[in-house]
Amino acid sequence: MSDAASKSEAAAFVAPPPPKAWPMYRALVGVGLMCGLLIVSVFLFTLPIIEKNQAEALQAAIFRVVPGAERSQTFKALEDGSFAALSSGSGGKGEKAKGVVHGAFDASGKLVGVALEASGMGYQDVVKVLVGYAPDRDVIVGMEILQSRETPGIGDRAEKEPGYQANFKALDVKLNADGSALAHPIEVVKPGQKTGPWQIDTISGATITTRAVGKMIGVSAAKWVPKVKKAAASFKAPAKPAAAKEGPAK
Repeated sequence: MSDAASKSEAAAFVAPPPPKAWPMYRALVGVGLMCGLLIVSVFLFTLPIIEKNQAEALQAAIFRVVPGAERSQTFKALEDGSFAALSSGSGGKGEKAKGVVHGAFDASGKLVGVALEASGMGYQDVVKVLVGYAPDRDVIVGMEILQSRETPGIGDRAEKEPGYQANFKALDVKLNADGSALAHPIEVVKPGQKTGPWQIDTISGATITTRAVGKMIGVSAAKWVPKVKKAAASFKAPAKPAAAKEGPAK
């Protein structure tokens, strides 16, 4: 083909017009809206299920950190120093981290302990724990980690190591003479250096996480133990069991 013919064909070729922006924009917006609606719909559908599972897991944890507990009730601290019972389910919607504790009662309705929540930064992320406080004995009688994303095999030893868990079988939280503060603030010590019942022995190889857990428990105990001890009469068992007792999974 001659150069003249090639030039003639090239001159005759007319490029198609560029696509209009509006149809593309409309399609992208439509897809985005559909995806957003799908995500919101799934969230709204699963939220009640998630909240129910979280409430059941919390109640089971209360029974484990307070030996002898068969009923539980969430209470909110009032400005006058007393505690008021919250209606079922209200403690998990915006109030869980704002001044609530969980009373634990035996089958006869006697208060056997109060579960206190605590949270703080671990090695990698926030760690949330639950501790059981026995006002009649002035000791913490149990600890369970509610949420943790620490390194498996290292950070999670705070939950699995029997020696570390032993710190919370009778951790001393006695109050001073006027009942305004702990007589001996909880201390976190190096592995093997525990000398007092108010001290928490950390674990070699998981020191950061176990130290963080110990410190957050110390902060929570210092805040709540004086208030709970003073207002123990405010804690009344629910009229009916909130749920059947759940033991540790086998």
